Amino acid sequence: MVKVLVTGAAGFVGRHLVRRLLERGDEVHAVDNLAPLTGAVDPAHGWTLFEPRDHANFHFSPIDCRQFFQERKDRDFDYAFHLAAIVGGRAVIEANPLAVAEDLGIDAAYWKWAVEAHPEKSVCFSSSAAYPISLQRPEGYVLLKEEFISFDDDSGALGMPDLSYGWAKLTHEYLAQLAYQRHGLRSVAYRPFSGYGEDQDLTYPFPSICLRALQQQGAPELVVWGSGDQLRDFIHIEDCIDGILSTVDLIDDGDALNLSTGIYTSMKSLAAQAAAACGYEPRVVGMSDKPEGVFARGGDTTKQAGLGFSSVIPLGEGIKQTLSYLDGIGQRRRDR
Repeated sequence: MVKVLVTGAAGFVGRHLVRRLLERGDEVHAVDNLAPLTGAVDPAHGWTLFEPRDHANFHFSPIDCRQFFQERKDRDFDYAFHLAAIVGGRAVIEANPLAVAEDLGIDAAYWKWAVEAHPEKSVCFSSSAAYPISLQRPEGYVLLKEEFISFDDDSGALGMPDLSYGWAKLTHEYLAQLAYQRHGLRSVAYRPFSGYGEDQDLTYPFPSICLRALQQQGAPELVVWGSGDQLRDFIHIEDCIDGILSTVDLIDDGDALNLSTGIYTSMKSLAAQAAAACGYEPRVVGMSDKPEGVFARGGDTTKQAGLGFSSVIPLGEGIKQTLSYLDGIGQRRRDR
């Protein structure tokens, strides 16, 4: 049986990853301290899409991963998926940059542990926020390629990432490459773009926009944060997990891989599509006093395709799934 560590296991990505690992028969050691600002859901309260406690090979430690790293030096993990981070929607990243900067310490603790425990493979979760913001402006945005970030002394291709969250993820990737070069630790770093799914925390734009469209059915106007013209690359969480599990053994040197669709969608368009799925056509307007982040963030898919992965779930289908899920929650509340 494959033995796997998942830090940040109770968060959005962690829950979906744990599900897939358990379903394929892995022994999963899940760690999460259920901290605020992370969207974590205590498995003791049940996960809405999946019940991990039904699996005898699910082991949950409700502690800070740094405590786990100090106490557990198991040298037989086949994979260590390091997801633990202080993260949230745009409001969290902009309003709490110093809290988010704690990710630097979390990742440093992971690599210190990895040098001692030496898992067969480290799976690192970076972010599209690591990309230079200069490539994401209204006057000259491009689909972001993995090669746009390089730690090679000759190229010096880094640029300014997105706030403290982007800096932390950029540093995490650099540590992964150093761990490979200095200690022979095999790893891969994933850069997810705007992942979404039914059970995502409402601090993220996708579920919050869908919920707003659902709750305001028939209204003449629907509001989104920022200008509403900002563009994102929305990829379904199950596509993300497919991308991870299908490519995890293809990169060993700490190199990075996008998880993206290569398709730009504006927040206004997302809201309009959600409203249309609810049966009405409001005027979508932006709230200029709310944060919106960079103007355009989309990921080039060339490298993914070369490794045999492409996303398959259309945005429209994801919107319908999320609306159905949110409507079901609302109906259960009304029935109480």
